[in-house]
Amino acid sequence: MSDNELSPTPNPLELAREHTPARVLVGRAGPAYRTGTWLKLREDHATARDAVQAETDLLSAFGIDRIANYLLFNARTRATSKAEYLLRPDLGRQLDDDSRKLIAERCPTARDLQVVIGDGLSATAVATQAPELLDNLQSAAIEHGWSFGQPFLVRYCRVGVMNDVGDLLNPSVIVLLIGERPGLATAESLSAYMAFRPRAGHTDADRNLISNIHARGIGLEEATRRAIAFAEQFRVANRSGVTVKEVLSAAPAVLG
Repeated sequence: MSDNELSPTPNPLELAREHTPARVLVGRAGPAYRTGTWLKLREDHATARDAVQAETDLLSAFGIDRIANYLLFNARTRATSKAEYLLRPDLGRQLDDDSRKLIAERCPTARDLQVVIGDGLSATAVATQAPELLDNLQSAAIEHGWSFGQPFLVRYCRVGVMNDVGDLLNPSVIVLLIGERPGLATAESLSAYMAFRPRAGHTDADRNLISNIHARGIGLEEATRRAIAFAEQFRVANRSGVTVKEVLSAAPAVLG
């Protein structure tokens, strides 16, 4: 008997479903999803809503040992509540006055790599991905002989807060680890926004992004490698943004 007769041919529909969290090829009941698919969709929708509404707690997310190791502390933007943050994105792009003073007092300036953690639109993503990624980025910075800034958490954070941090601390490169807007595939996706010497008036055109950092997306080791590679490019080019193109390795085959 040949090997082909011993090994059943893989079902292409099952292979496709294994490689995506999207609800494709799941069958239907008349014009609608089957009951199991519909219930899972409702569960994932509830998880996404919870991730947006939840507050990021420094202790539960990072633990007492990491807080002590990094001297982590809380800062916040001009948004005074989660509800206001969701309605007023502009307030989430600016640090409040007390946080500006606290950061200026506690953080050394002119570091080579400054990591900031922002709750963004998913507290779940921050708690799941940011602690280990912070460890990885510190280790990689030390390996490269770079000075590493004092990290901190910004509550009610939007990406534009990088400009305020740049004005205050003047680091060479800022990495903002921030929770992405949850979807029905996952509520645990983190983004790493990066910029070279950000300042007031800088826009998304002056930043670079590594997105979809989660278990079924970009892994933590890969995210670290890409972030450090970006930082090296910024330092050589003396700029970041749309003129700095990331060099990626060939993508693996989706099915096989």
